[in-house]
Amino acid sequence: MGKPVLCAIDVSNKGLDDNVLKESVRMAGINNAQLDVITVLPDLGMSIVGSYFDKDHHEKALAQATKLMRDQIEASLGAEANASIRHIVATGNAYEEILKAATAAETGLIVIGAHKPDLHDFLLGPNASRVVRHAKCSVYVVR
Repeated sequence: MGKPVLCAIDVSNKGLDDNVLKESVRMAGINNAQLDVITVLPDLGMSIVGSYFDKDHHEKALAQATKLMRDQIEASLGAEANASIRHIVATGNAYEEILKAATAAETGLIVIGAHKPDLHDFLLGPNASRVVRHAKCSVYVVR
């Protein structure tokens, strides 16, 4: 069995990461590897913005993100595939949390999507480009 494959998706873009999920399953299958899927919530607790939310806002956001992730994976890959995936919902900066999860799981490959680039992004979005630059394993960027 190969090292795990970590797939990073954004659950706020319903269905837009389906191709990233499908490519992740393919890559994990090639190496008979565990597939982990991560989504990252922004950390609002440490900023002035956090003071405008209820105390239990973060727990509600985690529960909602977990549900959205599971629903998106099941819609894209099916219930059987969803049952074998490790689901990770983290809070913080997206690229930092993706890299932390990859290190913790000793990931062999990170699969991440590239959004349609803006002029200032040129080829990759800021999170994808940071993951590519700083990952200690291979990174596969899906368009």
